[in-house]
Amino acid sequence: MNLVERAKNIIITPKTEWDAVSTEEPNIQQILLGYVLPLALIPTIAVIIGWGVIGIFGFTSFTYGIAMGLVQLINAFLSVLVAGFVIDLLAPSFGSQKNMGRAVQLVAYSMTPIWIAGILNILPTIGWLAGLIGLYGLYLMYLGLAPLMKTPEDKKVGYLVVSIIILIVVYFVIAAILTAILMAVFGLSILSAMSY
Repeated sequence: MNLVERAKNIIITPKTEWDAVSTEEPNIQQILLGYVLPLALIPTIAVIIGWGVIGIFGFTSFTYGIAMGLVQLINAFLSVLVAGFVIDLLAPSFGSQKNMGRAVQLVAYSMTPIWIAGILNILPTIGWLAGLIGLYGLYLMYLGLAPLMKTPEDKKVGYLVVSIIILIVVYFVIAAILTAILMAVFGLSILSAMSY
């Protein structure tokens, strides 16, 4: 799997790319280290530069940028794994095949747009646009359900809605926990960080 080709194809020609993915033997470690890590580094580095160098409304804090960058990076890994686990667990409820490797593929490749758009975090005032662009990943997930999880057509919408809710909850819960931990580790709070 070539990282650049996979990312480009999953965004531009998702239907044919999901078919290609479905022929591959899923390797969770390879997906995490060879795909998630490099792509998750895009928003991580952008957040560090955005908050540490450019800032917002005159506020810059390199320590805050590093803490938030680490939240981004760790959250990428944990979200893919936890959401993949839950999506796999729910598979039989939606007439789909249980396969943790396929569920991880589904989540990781569906998150491609948000990680690539994460470059926008280099300017904190427009970083929120990455999340908006990342909504395309929901469509990608919808397209990937049948080829990867063998979801019947009549169950795809329900499975997608439940999966989206899970992804959102997992992402924000993990982000909140990581933010609290890393802010404490770096000796920061939101209010004290803003006073720099």
